[in-house]
Amino acid sequence: MPLRQSVEHDSIPSMEAAISPLPDDVEALKALVAAMARKADEAEAKLANAMAHQSAIEALIAHLKLQIAKLKREQYGPSAERSRRLLDQMELQLEELEADAAEDDLIAEGAAAKTATVTALERKRPTRKPFPGHLPRERVVVPAPCSCPACGGDRLSKLGEDVTETLEVISRSWKVIQTVREKFSCRDCEKIAQAPAPFHVVPRGWAGPSFLAMLLFEKYGEHQPLNRQAERFAREGVPLSLSTLADQVGAAAHALMPIYKLIETHVLAANRIHGDDTTVPVMAKGKTDTARLWVYVRDDRPFAGTDPPAALFHYSRDRRGEHPQAHLAAWSGILQADAYSGGYNDLYRGDRAPGPVMEAGCFAHARRKFFELADVLSSARKKSRGQRSSMIYPIALEAVQRLDALFDIERGINGKSPAERLAVRQELSAPLMAELHTWLTAQVAKLSRGHDLTKACFYMLKRWDAFTRFLDDGRICLTNNAAERALRCIPLGRKAWLFCGSDRGGQRAAIIYTLIQTAKLGDVDPQAWLADVLARIADHPATRLDELLPWNWTPHRNAIAA
Repeated sequence: MPLRQSVEHDSIPSMEAAISPLPDDVEALKALVAAMARKADEAEAKLANAMAHQSAIEALIAHLKLQIAKLKREQYGPSAERSRRLLDQMELQLEELEADAAEDDLIAEGAAAKTATVTALERKRPTRKPFPGHLPRERVVVPAPCSCPACGGDRLSKLGEDVTETLEVISRSWKVIQTVREKFSCRDCEKIAQAPAPFHVVPRGWAGPSFLAMLLFEKYGEHQPLNRQAERFAREGVPLSLSTLADQVGAAAHALMPIYKLIETHVLAANRIHGDDTTVPVMAKGKTDTARLWVYVRDDRPFAGTDPPAALFHYSRDRRGEHPQAHLAAWSGILQADAYSGGYNDLYRGDRAPGPVMEAGCFAHARRKFFELADVLSSARKKSRGQRSSMIYPIALEAVQRLDALFDIERGINGKSPAERLAVRQELSAPLMAELHTWLTAQVAKLSRGHDLTKACFYMLKRWDAFTRFLDDGRICLTNNAAERALRCIPLGRKAWLFCGSDRGGQRAAIIYTLIQTAKLGDVDPQAWLADVLARIADHPATRLDELLPWNWTPHRNAIAA
């Protein structure tokens, strides 16, 4: 019996060692954690390399497919207009894939930099011809060191120089800027001294910040796809391939991501925002799917707010309600939006964390439903053309007049403080809203349930709390027009670029649209601002990035000179 107890007692340490292989020594535990962290970094770097490799292969396949299609068209001739459209689609798809590959390259490079064993993937980049010789060259010589940084000696002799050429565009006048870094050798210690290479927006980049800003603004602000820009550049004597331009767009979007995040934080710090969405076609297999671009606008100017306005865009493949819920997961406040029950209803729940979102109705949407049934001018135009005019409903006309009376009051208090706006609304708007509710209820009782006028009345009556919320809060606007104005760039652009090439392309568009529309809201020239930000962001302190936001932006001296 004692022998059995001794055996059991001796087996306990071995069982514990089998269950818990971790060492008891603190230093050994630290070494184990450091080794696990290194392995995690290596795994992350390998995964990033694999993704970059996959993106590079996809871009290469798209490039080869496009070349084959062009060769077939040249050999057999254009069989139909559809073939030209197919080439445009393939070029747009290649553009998005090249931009994806450029972004994944930078992610892989950043992940590999954390490790000592994993080397970043070296992607075979699009071949670029030398810059045309007829472009003027401007030499910017980096000041040479006055003494040897190794030994302090002043006996320096020039050995040669390294020249980095950057393509830049200034007022549509092309030139190649040569940044010269002279080399010197020390006669005392024979060490070679040279100034460090300047920062570039894109690592190993050849495109200057003004050129990149023009590329982004033309694509997203002026709705000019890269293939059309490439054609225009070639006509101006600077031939650049579509792949080369797309590579720069992807890298520039990656570089501007910190500014996008700062704007997102600023928008979601507001107590009241506008929200809306619009359709955007996206490439699918043999067709296009209907994706969505969402916008959230912070604009406190109607109630004399001092915080700068900004617009935040998000992209999603569909219009499911999970997307606005994810966009506003950590936000609570007043949301001014249309009556999209499938997307916003979960936000309005009283038990929602971190807090409920208060719905504020849009009177412009409500008025539009009545206005379409009382459009006297449209009916007169159709009648003059001999067309069949739609019926004008007196009830709809009266509803428009009642709503217009509310809009007249709002015009008089626009730009005043919340307290002043609230006082006027309580005195003038509240009686009109009470009369409107009584009148709408009486009309619904007279009309058939399926009539268009009944639907227009119920649109307001079912959401009456949301429509009357502006009577209790002077910050609330009567309409959601701020979000609709911010989204106006999307329908205008659809006629030019037709569709997004991929989901990644849609996400990239949301980033650049956020930057451009925010700059426009602050009356800042988007292209000039982007050029200055791209010139400064590479070596700008991360703790002072807010200085580059549109409302804090002070143009750099070099940008003014350019």
